[in-house]
Amino acid sequence: MYHKGFFISFEGIDGCGKSSIIAYLNTKLNTNNTVNIREPGGTLISEDIRAMLLDDKHKDMAPETEALLYAAARSQVVKQVIKPALAQGKVVLADRFIDSTIAYQGYGRGLDLKYLQVLNDFCTGGLSPDLTILLDLEPEQSYGYKKGLAPDRIESEGLEFQRLVRNGYLQLAASEPGRIIKIDAAQEVSIVRELVLKHIQRVVGKY
Repeated sequence: MYHKGFFISFEGIDGCGKSSIIAYLNTKLNTNNTVNIREPGGTLISEDIRAMLLDDKHKDMAPETEALLYAAARSQVVKQVIKPALAQGKVVLADRFIDSTIAYQGYGRGLDLKYLQVLNDFCTGGLSPDLTILLDLEPEQSYGYKKGLAPDRIESEGLEFQRLVRNGYLQLAASEPGRIIKIDAAQEVSIVRELVLKHIQRVVGKY
């Protein structure tokens, strides 16, 4: 789908460092020309859905319900924030997008991958990131970084679930090497930051 701006998503298992990388990029890119969103979230409706999805009291949420709620939150932020920003020629930095649904609800929960893709195509109007940075990290390392923090509902699923999700991400990266750039997130933070910045500047310049 053509748009004037540039759409970059950041993916990976919980605790891989996406948020800190995006915060770093905001010190290097032209903040007047960048828009940051997180998924689920980014609008009033999407943030309300986020609270429901991550609340640990909803442990009995069905995988299908989970997938539909993520898709609903995404639909809202695409229409309200992402598409308008891209139409204005801005760079959108998204903390998660469609690949999260495929990895978490598809590979993690076992839902049908083709159905999830159709569902999300419907919710986004076919919008896909121009570039996706996959911060790859083994679940054991991820949990070490988050030690001492109260887990949300998804994080509470445990190591085996995160292993399934990570495998899903690796499958996605192998299937779309032109869009998804895999970076070893276990390296020194400074190295990871510079690698990410280099890839982004290569495709969008010094916005």
